[in-house]
Amino acid sequence: MRLKFFFLAVLLAACFTSGTVLAESIKIDGSTTVLPVAQKVAEAYMKEHPEVNIAVSGGGSGNGIKALIDAATDIADSSRFMKNEEVKLAVDKGTYPVPFAIAHDCIIPIVNPSHPLNNVTMDQLKGIYTGEIKNWKELGGPDGAIVVISRDTSSGTYEVWEEKVLKGARVFPGALLQASSGAIVQAVSKNKNAIGYVGIGYLDKSVKGISVNGIPGTEETTLNGTFAISRPLFMFTRGWPSGDTLKFINFVLHPQRGQKYVKEAGFVPLY
Repeated sequence: MRLKFFFLAVLLAACFTSGTVLAESIKIDGSTTVLPVAQKVAEAYMKEHPEVNIAVSGGGSGNGIKALIDAATDIADSSRFMKNEEVKLAVDKGTYPVPFAIAHDCIIPIVNPSHPLNNVTMDQLKGIYTGEIKNWKELGGPDGAIVVISRDTSSGTYEVWEEKVLKGARVFPGALLQASSGAIVQAVSKNKNAIGYVGIGYLDKSVKGISVNGIPGTEETTLNGTFAISRPLFMFTRGWPSGDTLKFINFVLHPQRGQKYVKEAGFVPLY
């Protein structure tokens, strides 16, 4: 009898151990722009798969990619493509990153809702962010020093802004750097002379998005390419994904499943 109970206990322990091993956790880190999408999709996926735990954080695209290279995360969210040197470093450490475009986005300049500015040209944006244009009156606005707010250099949003708006020039030293898109929205909403930039999913009533070259940033102008500061958003994996990581990526890309949460998060679905 004792032997029978012993084998039963061993069998139960094996079952629980097996269940623990089979249960999987996925870690996602990176872009604060992609963060709202990742959070919504992860929450929906875990409801369908309660045995899977997904931890989502946002420390910037550069930090997420570094974590992927260092094997500290399973998925790196990024609002830019990986740089050649990042790919090389990953390969040198034994893995080849695989990119998955999961949404479209456009980066929209924002001002305080009380500000009269509704449109700006690309040249004017560059002038503002390089410090050549210092006062709103130079753009036909009220007399007031422009408070320039930018993302920090680890941000994929900053790197796209640097490429498309600044054309390789650097933001002038007087700009106020913020660590997240949400922080930019908050800063601009509290300062009537501020200007910043965020992905379309971060627009809310506390700030006002302005057109660029007469074209507003919308889903339509993002998809047809007429808005000048558009981009894809990515999730990178360490090599071709497998297990629940692959299932999660497939869920994100599914037109009727994950992609509906892209739209709910305020971004532009792939399809």
